[in-house]
Amino acid sequence: MTTPMLPLGDPQLEERLQPKLDDVEVRLRRAVADGDDLVDPPSGHLAAAGGKRLRPLLTLLTGELGRPGDEVVTAAVAVELTHLSTLYHDDVMDSASLRRGAPAAHEVWGNSVAILTGDLLLARASRLVASLGAEAVRRHAVTFERLCLGQLHETLGPADGEDRVAHYLQVLADKTGSLIAAAARYGADFSGAGQETADLLARYGEKVGVAFQLADDVIDLSADAATTGKTPGTDLREGVDTMPVLLLRRRAATGTLDPGGRTLLERLAGDLDSDETLRAVVADLRNHEVVAEARALAEQWAHDAVAELEPLPASPVKDALVAFADLVVDRLA
Repeated sequence: MTTPMLPLGDPQLEERLQPKLDDVEVRLRRAVADGDDLVDPPSGHLAAAGGKRLRPLLTLLTGELGRPGDEVVTAAVAVELTHLSTLYHDDVMDSASLRRGAPAAHEVWGNSVAILTGDLLLARASRLVASLGAEAVRRHAVTFERLCLGQLHETLGPADGEDRVAHYLQVLADKTGSLIAAAARYGADFSGAGQETADLLARYGEKVGVAFQLADDVIDLSADAATTGKTPGTDLREGVDTMPVLLLRRRAATGTLDPGGRTLLERLAGDLDSDETLRAVVADLRNHEVVAEARALAEQWAHDAVAELEPLPASPVKDALVAFADLVVDRLA
């Protein structure tokens, strides 16, 4: 079983990491199934649907800054299991019908099974992390706490008077950035690369995570379900404001919103249950200049992530980390 390797700019590095990434895939499939004929189909559903495996790849990559061993591979599997667990929960909360081009788990087995499956995968991730020691358990707990806080803050919305864009960026840092930060840190932690290196990689990973989600906000409006594996405009339908909508609202608050933008906000406040209506709103929003502004924000966060790598000495791994950040925004091309 070979997992596609993202281009990292160095064939020798890619050749070194490919067997480890394949090992992650084998262990991941093993972790989501344990011979229970009733539970294995939902627990293996999203793992079987594929994915880019960005987080485990990042753990394996940062592990190359030290002396990587089996603990780095274990950490990579735990990070991806944690990520998968959150997807089951996210899809229930968002009422998403597709995930990675396949029906979302709750569409097949119902909300209760999807939620419990997410919990099950988190438990299995925690069991793996426990094998890595007490500090790994603490970091995993802190990361999952941030994941939950990010989701809660997104659900509850900003406090009165709080800047909506700043609130959203903090949500992204918690909900997406924290796990990518953990993925980047784990490679350094478990290869003996040193505390300073682990800390800067965590900062890098968090900013990459924010850039990744900002890019997703744009892609969600610019691509179809066959390309993204998700239904375009799901967040809009659920009343979740992504960055392009927040930029519309900021312009409205400052009196700089154009008539087309005002019309969009009115339509967003209406009924988006109809697929036809949702598609029309998505099409109009993707043609508004706030999408280009959101794209520029994603590029800036990726640039800031790369800046965190400055203290690292020149090496193929550092170049690959720069390429990894660039890949986040290259998806916007």
